[in-house]
Amino acid sequence: MLPFRLYLRLSGFYLCYFAVLGVMLPYWGLYLLALGFDPARIGELLAIPQATKLFAPTLWGWWADRTGKRLWVIRLACLAAALAFTGVYAVGGSYLGLVLVTLLFSFFWNAALPQFEAVTLNHLGERIHDYSRVRLWGSVGFVGAAVGVGFLVEDWGVGIVPALLLALFAALWLISLLIPDAPAGVVIHPSLPLGRVLRQPAVIAFFAASFLNQAAHGPYYGFFSLYLETFGYSRELIGLLWGLGVAVEVGLFVWFPPLLLRLGSRQLTLIALALATLRWLLIGHCAGNLPVLLFAQTLHAFSFGVVHAVSIHLIHEFFPGTLQGRGQALYSSLSFGAGNAVGSLTAGYLWQGLGPAAMFDLAAVLGALAWLTAWRGLRP
Repeated sequence: MLPFRLYLRLSGFYLCYFAVLGVMLPYWGLYLLALGFDPARIGELLAIPQATKLFAPTLWGWWADRTGKRLWVIRLACLAAALAFTGVYAVGGSYLGLVLVTLLFSFFWNAALPQFEAVTLNHLGERIHDYSRVRLWGSVGFVGAAVGVGFLVEDWGVGIVPALLLALFAALWLISLLIPDAPAGVVIHPSLPLGRVLRQPAVIAFFAASFLNQAAHGPYYGFFSLYLETFGYSRELIGLLWGLGVAVEVGLFVWFPPLLLRLGSRQLTLIALALATLRWLLIGHCAGNLPVLLFAQTLHAFSFGVVHAVSIHLIHEFFPGTLQGRGQALYSSLSFGAGNAVGSLTAGYLWQGLGPAAMFDLAAVLGALAWLTAWRGLRP
């Protein structure tokens, strides 16, 4: 697939990047709760990194496409994110201080992944169906962080979370220095005007479905750990439950290339979005039943893993040549940015007003709408 040394470096970046998420998603909300913030404030702080995805990836993607210095953008973004995150120690428990620090570090951090996706695809060349076998190490990093930090938090408390995140940000920058650029001439496809691509019905349907699916994940990413604590689950078990979903995702990434070749992107997307809708209903109404909750967590392989892998494949088709950086950035902005921000904010207010079950009922509705959008718009 790739030279082994290159494979290790590309995989290492994904491993480290998603290890950050493996700490942040399960435990940052618990850290903020320990600082004394209520669910509405936590939802607002968790929404900020998603909100910066509305503009940061597109801005950085435009710069990378225009200058051709994609790796330089990635390295600068990783270094600036690490430096900005040190501000967490300066602001302490100040809400406004955390707002400013979160805005700053996420503005840089959100720039790195879309451009790195383009670098990876350029290295893969015509073998883009092997993307999932590189990306699976991101899932391994998430699992290791989510499970391992659960035990650390139980022994040392949530005060250790900022230090772990800062160490991972620094490691991400160091790894970025080892990544070589793609060989000249890998991307040779002519580019259509961006506006013409964005007006295509299939592209519109793709972005709409991506937004709705990621908005449905908002309650999960922001409040799953807090929700499980209300049932008396320990933090070690909560970490294991986060890790279970992504561990199954790793196995699916291994088998994704033949699945994609056999079923096609549209069929895989519809199956994944239907299972995502089921997942939110089970979590919302059966979280106290551990066997059902375990099954619901295995569906993360579809609600995120399959949808994301197919999306990367479609972005590579929709946005060829010099549009790759902006295509990846738009996908990040509209789905992980706008979608997760809307989902996290809404979940924070629903938790206080209507309760956790209502959060996940809304997620199921959004998942069903994503399925309907993909069914109508993503034609073969």
